[in-house]
Amino acid sequence: VLGNQILSPGASVGNGLTPEAAKDLGLVEGTAVAASLIDAHAGGLGVIGADVKGHNLPCENHPVTSRLAVICGTSSCHMGISDAPIFMPGVWGPYYSAMVPGFWLNEGGQSATGKLIDHVVRGHVAFPELQAKAAARSAQNIYTYLNSHLDLIKKSLPVGFLTVDLHVWPDFHGNRSPLADLTLKGMVVGLTLYQGLDELALIYLATIQAIALGTRHILETMQFAGHHISTLFLCGGLSKNPLFVQMHADITGKPIVLSKEVESVLVGAAILGACASGDFASVQEAMERMGKIGEIVQPNHRDKRFYDKKYEVFLKLVEHQREYKAIMQGV
Repeated sequence: VLGNQILSPGASVGNGLTPEAAKDLGLVEGTAVAASLIDAHAGGLGVIGADVKGHNLPCENHPVTSRLAVICGTSSCHMGISDAPIFMPGVWGPYYSAMVPGFWLNEGGQSATGKLIDHVVRGHVAFPELQAKAAARSAQNIYTYLNSHLDLIKKSLPVGFLTVDLHVWPDFHGNRSPLADLTLKGMVVGLTLYQGLDELALIYLATIQAIALGTRHILETMQFAGHHISTLFLCGGLSKNPLFVQMHADITGKPIVLSKEVESVLVGAAILGACASGDFASVQEAMERMGKIGEIVQPNHRDKRFYDKKYEVFLKLVEHQREYKAIMQGV
């Protein structure tokens, strides 16, 4: 039977751990138990409120509503908060106190991100060659190897410019935000007959760019509806990949703050526990004290025109896909 008591995140639940639960968990009886969050929301809590004083970021001295938390792993979630409810198509919410108590939450997302990159890379005919060469470099991660390979073939160009003729629409598993269309499919434009490691590296790069362009699509939709976002805060497995992070900065034009602790979901859970135990007076105080900044990545504004063009093509891809669908439905 479901109860009818509603508590804000971080509120103390009951009288703490029961003797049975404490024994099972190896903790002390009566240890505070906090009202919890969805996993991605806990990640947002763990990263979005960190103290940024002295880092020369546009969100410094501005409310936390100027920040967007992006939890990027197998799939990705994009979470922005606001003082008043903001409604928009294709982005979930607004939900009151669903992540940060006292604020409204809007949540965008991409159905497949890390999973999509894995799918594209591991399904390529040159993947065995990639595995062998990465292993020969002291078991180097395949994505670290691909990033270094892109640096080798870029010559004098910025690495992102290698995909001038290669474009990906990333909805291989449908679109969650901002189109909310589960019937959409993936698209790749610009394939050749070459099947070597260079081509694998290029389709890997184009896929990462497509995911970042999807984030820009979500971000622009949120801003058009009334959010005022100046800085992205990234965490999760994909935030360990410097190419993924730099493409998000360059394509959105926003600086990116990386969490010192990649597993920000755990930090969010700890924040809730610290509030339930009375160590902090509010979730926002706990966020500021416990969330720690790692690296800051700035966008390369000199490349803006190129990525504006890539974004124009990106939006054309889905427009064309819908045109093709309409043609075939007329058969």
